[in-house]
Formats: sequence, C-alpha cells, structure tokens
Amino acid sequence: MSEMTTAHVLVEALPYIRRFAGKTVVVKYGGNALASTSEHDALELFAQDIVLMHAVGIRPVVVHGGGPQINDMLIQLGIQSSFSNGLRVTDAETMKVVSMVLNGQVNPQIVSAINVHGNVAVGLSGQDGRTLQVVMRDPKLGFVGEIEKVRTHVIEGLLGDGLIPVLSTVGVDAHGQAFNINADTAAGAIAEALGAEKIIYLTDIAGLRRDVNDASSLIPRMTTTQASQLMADGIIAGGMIPKIESCIQAVKGGVRSAHILDGRIAHVLLLELFTDQGIGTMITGEQ
Repeated sequence: MSEMTTAHVLVEALPYIRRFAGKTVVVKYGGNALASTSEHDALELFAQDIVLMHAVGIRPVVVHGGGPQINDMLIQLGIQSSFSNGLRVTDAETMKVVSMVLNGQVNPQIVSAINVHGNVAVGLSGQDGRTLQVVMRDPKLGFVGEIEKVRTHVIEGLLGDGLIPVLSTVGVDAHGQAFNINADTAAGAIAEALGAEKIIYLTDIAGLRRDVNDASSLIPRMTTTQASQLMADGIIAGGMIPKIESCIQAVKGGVRSAHILDGRIAHVLLLELFTDQGIGTMITGEQ
C-alpha cells in the first residue's frame, strides 16, 4: 500500500470514528465464523478489530455462540443432536455440553485472543448477575430459553470501567436452571436493551443473498419491511431465520442498524464501520 493510499484510508475512516465514538456496538461472533478455515487467523484479526474499535472510543460488546464446537463435542460424546426451525433441541444432557463448551471453551478463547492486544476483555455468561433472564420457549425444544428480560447492570458496569464484555449465551430462569439461548436472538435483545448504535452479526456467509448460491445476488442494504417480506417469500430460511428476526426486532426496538458480515474476511469489522462502501448486508428502519 502506497503512502497516499494509507493516508486516504485514514482520512476516510475519520468521520466514522467521530460518529461512533462513545456509542455501543454489539458484535455477535458466530461459532461458524470461529470454526471456519481461511488463509488467516480469523479470531486473531477479529480481536485486533475489537481492540481498535475500543481504542478509538467505541464501546464494543461481544456476544458469541458456538454451534459447530457444540456439535463436535456432542459427536465425541455420542450424543444425538437435532434442530427445529434453526434452534437446537436441548435435553438435560445436551444442556450440560452447551454450558461446558460455551462457558469453558469458546468464551475463554475469545477473551484470551482480545487480551493479547490489551487487557480489556472480561468473560461472562448470561447466568452471571442474571443478565439473561429466560423462560422455557417450548417444552418440545427442552432447555431452550426465550429471553424475558436483559439485565444490563453487569454489562454497563464493565463498559463504564473501560472494559469489553464477552458474553456467552447461556441464560437462567427464575429457579436458577440454565437454558440454551439462540445466540442471534440473544445478541439482538442485548443490543436493544443497551440502546446500541449497531448490532453486527459475524458468520460464515458474506451477507444476505436473494439466491443463496449466487454471490452476485448479495443485498447490500434493506429495510425491516423488505427483510420481513423475504422471510414470507421463503427466501430467508433455516438458521438464517432467527438471525433476521433478531435484526428486525433490534432495529424496531431502537438499534440504528443491523449488519450481517462474513467473519472470515480479514478486518471485516473495520471495513464495515470505517469505510464509505462497507461490506455485507445492512438492515435499517424505514427511510
């Protein structure tokens, strides 16, 4: 990169840095993005992006899933796994594995990656401080929680101390029972409760396509109404449903915009936040 190109990149980023300074941005780091292979260390670059965001005054909150890692552990233990409308059916045995993997494996991995670049990340789960209070979503799904309330005091306390919360999506009901929560849904609810500027979903796809097999059909921007119509038309299906539903709910709940990005792309967060062109799909309210 030439000196002039470097200078242009920095100048292009400046108004966005000013705009987002002091704003909360919730980043959902998907297990698919974490597990996918690429020519670079996706987690390492993600951590650099998060620390840079923090350094320029943005208040990032990381919410993570761990679907592929849970799948791997269930296979190793010989436990059958099934899904219904993109949600994992979670019996008592599966719930133990979910907690073990999310709280004991994935969360420390992300925290450690961020803290290599600055001791600012703190790991917690939705059980801590009853941050994610849930009720059982559907008895047929087992221990799958539907968020009843997001208690933001722990997250806000960490942000106020200049730290980066890294939250696993294990919630708790009124009786102290742990529940598995869809990470996309949880991230959207957290962003809404915090009054976040943005909710960003990092996954293993480049954004939302009209034709999943056609990269040229990527939709760079849409409204919540348009997203709802795509679901009604069956263009959005499977595991993408809870992601888009949470985007729509978050934006309608006051979050300015929701973004779906490919977390395997080097520095994808910086490209979306600090450049004019952006990358991926952005969902906004009605214009």
